[in-house]
Amino acid sequence: MSLPAAFLRDAERLIPAERRFDDPTSTLAFGTDASFYRLIPKLVVRVESEDEVVGLIKLAQRERVPVTFRAAGTSLSGQAISDSVLIVLGDNWNGREIRRQGEQIRLQPGVIGAQANAWLAPFGRKIGPDPASINACKIGGIVANNASGMCCGTAQNTYHTLAGLRLVLADGTRLDSEDPASVAAFESSHAELLEALARLGRETRANTALAERIRHKYRLKNTTGLSLNALVDYDQPLDILQHLLVGSEGTLGFISAVTYDTVPDHPHKASALLVFPSVESCCRAVPVLKQQPVSAVELLDRRSLRSVQNMPGMPLWVKGLSDNACALLIESRAASQSLLHEQLQQIMASIADFPLEQQVDFSEDPAVYNQLWKIRKDTFPAVGAVRQTGTTVIIEDVTFPVEQLAEGVNRLIQLFDKHHYDEAIIFGHALEGNLHFVFTQGFNSAEEVARYQAFMDDVAQLVAVEFGGSLKAEHGTGRNMAPFVELEWGHDAYQLMWKLKRLLDPNGILNPDVVLSEDPDIHLKNLKPLPAADKIVDKCIECGFCEPVCPSKGLTLSPRQRIVMWRDIQAKQRAGIDTRELMQSYQYQGIDTCAATGLCAQRCPVGINTGELVKKLRSQAADHAKTADWLAEHFHTALSGARLTLTAANTARKLLGAPRLGRLSASLSKASKGRLPQWTPAMPQPLRPLAFGATSNDARPRVVYLAACVSRVMGPAYADREQSSLLDKTRALLEKAGYQVVFPDNADSLCCGQPFASKGYPEQAEHKRQELITALLHASRGGLDPIYCDTSPCTLRLVQDLSDTRLDLYDPVRFIRTHLLDRLEFTPQDEPVAVHVTCSTQHLGESQALIDLARRCSKQVVIPEGIHCCGFAGDKGFTTPELNAHSLRSLKDAVQYCSEGISTSRTCEIGLSSHSGIDYHGLVYLVDRVTRPRSL
Repeated sequence: MSLPAAFLRDAERLIPAERRFDDPTSTLAFGTDASFYRLIPKLVVRVESEDEVVGLIKLAQRERVPVTFRAAGTSLSGQAISDSVLIVLGDNWNGREIRRQGEQIRLQPGVIGAQANAWLAPFGRKIGPDPASINACKIGGIVANNASGMCCGTAQNTYHTLAGLRLVLADGTRLDSEDPASVAAFESSHAELLEALARLGRETRANTALAERIRHKYRLKNTTGLSLNALVDYDQPLDILQHLLVGSEGTLGFISAVTYDTVPDHPHKASALLVFPSVESCCRAVPVLKQQPVSAVELLDRRSLRSVQNMPGMPLWVKGLSDNACALLIESRAASQSLLHEQLQQIMASIADFPLEQQVDFSEDPAVYNQLWKIRKDTFPAVGAVRQTGTTVIIEDVTFPVEQLAEGVNRLIQLFDKHHYDEAIIFGHALEGNLHFVFTQGFNSAEEVARYQAFMDDVAQLVAVEFGGSLKAEHGTGRNMAPFVELEWGHDAYQLMWKLKRLLDPNGILNPDVVLSEDPDIHLKNLKPLPAADKIVDKCIECGFCEPVCPSKGLTLSPRQRIVMWRDIQAKQRAGIDTRELMQSYQYQGIDTCAATGLCAQRCPVGINTGELVKKLRSQAADHAKTADWLAEHFHTALSGARLTLTAANTARKLLGAPRLGRLSASLSKASKGRLPQWTPAMPQPLRPLAFGATSNDARPRVVYLAACVSRVMGPAYADREQSSLLDKTRALLEKAGYQVVFPDNADSLCCGQPFASKGYPEQAEHKRQELITALLHASRGGLDPIYCDTSPCTLRLVQDLSDTRLDLYDPVRFIRTHLLDRLEFTPQDEPVAVHVTCSTQHLGESQALIDLARRCSKQVVIPEGIHCCGFAGDKGFTTPELNAHSLRSLKDAVQYCSEGISTSRTCEIGLSSHSGIDYHGLVYLVDRVTRPRSL
């Protein structure tokens, strides 16, 4: 069925066309969340204000149109998808207010969880929930799912740390529990609703059997069904209402702000890994540890340890563990180191009588600490990485009473064996009896679906009935546990949930079939296919962890959505379906607007670089191989052409003036579909070809200076206060530090190959790379001298897969921190400086080093929030300027008090300067300005 015409008409008036999507590409892309379900929305709306949400809800209510709210889409249980209207948070939901030195924080629902903690870190505080997806998931989802995590337990989840809520109900009414005027207006307009909630609370508390059942259920970690504990924990209807919204998964209202009471984030921590000879002995230790000063106790069964035992950095003894071994990863935190040591002694003394098969003692060393947690965090992706193409990874989370944890683990393992889930693993938050189990499942045949159904029926009976546990500990009920809510809770509690749903959403328009469903088979419907698409991306589990760092997310597609679309196109083509229209849309949305910088791989649990797929597709479409060959062989001439182009642009600027040239250039670029680059005031002026003098043989140490082709061609912009070229500034800094600067022979013919690789010509790219490596070997006297490359993307391309270990290659950050700090004296400037960490700097592992160097140079360093990639991507800033503009849309406000920005890529600096209102320069400009030679 299509949406009512009246709804569509009024929605068009309410939401601008650029934020409404009903095309096949967008609806399929947004029909995917991190779960194993797929629903294709008829309309996707990106909302930017509470007024828009209210307007849409009122329209939906009037026309009886179901709506679903979506934040980051990292939900694992099918909560964030819809076959009707999907309301997605836009950019303008990132507000925060820090109160009482960080003891409270008010957040809008679009804030990423990790960002909230970054704001609180200077106060030594954090929000209570700490889900594994905290780097990607948003506050709206954290609240709506009552997410918890490794250290959170039950005491620090949203429900128990809630200080206030701003919400929109199904009738469009707003309520802010922290605003007395809002509360008074609501009490007047919704007296009947509040009285009904108060009455349900009184009736529930008076029903001693039901009240005790509710209290028992919430002693466990539990997100199955609606938050009935609100009815026994509170008697004031407003308190009941706002706590009911927590964990309601968008079925009772829209959460537009939340205020948290924060929790301490102790700076001192240590971790240990203890391996017990059996599941039983391991689980017996858990209640003992629960009485100790531990912040986290993670259980890993033998199967989960086996899944990661061959990964780099794993202790060799992991492979030799016995078949029944079971491990606990223990963390303790404290406000001081002395208190931490006291706690560690207490913890180890408490379990001294337990036999251990292996152990890694408590360590405060970040290298050891992080390695232990890597074992734990890699278990889930390890299963995803080895699964058969076409199957999906399912992660469930259940809770057993802690005293029955060992039996629960063993019984789950028996169910794996019974239903032939041989790859399944178990890990989890042992202190709460909360176990995650991960398995792979195909949904391509009736037999596979039937196997899944039988397995889930058995799991539900085991956990909910036999053990009285919870079927959903922290991932939310969603649609995959909705059919089992009554089984777990019983008739009375289940009917009470339905009363609450019908009271707050009488027409059932808010996220139907999530949490509560009248369809007993809803968990077996709309199962998401994961067809083969390309080996580069077939392991994608569609979790969405990649999305926060993608520059094109919100403009076109995110990495997850690119993969979803490519999977669909490939499946349709195999089925003989005409995909020309989809491919036409995908060309721009999926290929042309991908920066292909690979930041997504850093966030991906299975290490997928979606940019590699895009480069492969560009290569398949690249049909100018002879031109690429000619350019590779005549690179000196190509650079002369680039200089000529910049000269022409600079001449046009002098003749026409910058404003007129900017307008004319934008029109021509648009008309040529990006073939003519767009001019901006940050466009570089041309540099004359390098003139190299003969190398002197003095006593100074030598450094080979590899000036990237962009550094050899592009000078400063006409209005830049710095009119020295990067090349001259770098040479001057190196000589100031006492180095003799040497250039490779035939420098203007050399290139790392990056321009060819990004355009889809890998053979020509590799030819230029090898040619350059040979020249560098010669210039460095066989690797005797260090090589300084002035542009981090070129450095990254050269060092990736570099087999010749003789070359000692440095990007600017690494060279300065390793070779110049002892040779230069720094006097930090007062003026604030903005820092852009390029994608390549991140890949090179030099992000923090760049920030530290900036802080050595300036007393005020600004790192703009939420900008991970500038989107300039080589020449995309010229040919697809909207990508650069979208990625940097928040930059100007973030750097408004800075006089200068620094980076390590000349092309990135063009885009950064264009969109910030300040000049961005290479790091060497700042270092040169604040240093003088150190007396040796």
